Amino acid sequence: MNKTIEEYLRVIEKCKELFLNKHQDYGTSWRIMRLSSITDQLYIKAKRIRTLEIQRVSKVGEGVVDEYIGIVNYSIIALIQMNLKPDAPIELSKEEVSTYYQDMVDKTLELLKAKNHDYGEAWRDLRITSMTDLILTKIHRVKQIEDNQGKTIVSEGLDANYQDMLNYAVFALIKLGYAL
Repeated sequence: MNKTIEEYLRVIEKCKELFLNKHQDYGTSWRIMRLSSITDQLYIKAKRIRTLEIQRVSKVGEGVVDEYIGIVNYSIIALIQMNLKPDAPIELSKEEVSTYYQDMVDKTLELLKAKNHDYGEAWRDLRITSMTDLILTKIHRVKQIEDNQGKTIVSEGLDANYQDMLNYAVFALIKLGYAL
C-alpha cells in the first residue's frame, strides 16, 4: 500500500504541475464550464483512449498518457466546480487553485486508501484497457445522474464517480510508467 501511495503522489505531482502551468497560460477559463460540459470533456478523452487502444495509431501526436492526465485534471476540475459556491468568482488565483486541487486530491486519496484496504489493491491486476472501460462506465453513470438532476435512489453520487475516474486514471498512469 505504501508503494501505491508513493506512486499515486508522484503521478498527482506531475499532473498538478501541468495543471498549474496551464493556469498560468489560461487562468481559470475552465470555471465557465458547467458540470455536464466537464463530463463531456471527460468522455472525449476516455473515448479517444479507447480508440487509440483499438487502432494503436495516433494522427494528432498526443497519446494515451496525455489523455489519462487530462482525465485526472478534468476529474479534479469537476470536483472543484461541485464544491465551489455558485457565486464564487470565475477568476481564481494560482494559490487558490492549488489549494482547491490539493483538497480534492486529499479527499480522493482517502477514498483510495479505504478501497485498497477492502479490495486488496485489485487494480494492480487489471489491464489498462479495463481501466479505460471502467472510466467510460463511470462517465455514462454521471451522465445519467446529471440527466436525473443529480438525484439517485440507491447509487453513489457524482463526486464518488468523479473520484473513481480520477483514481482509475492515476492507476493507468502508474501502470504506464508515468510515476517513474
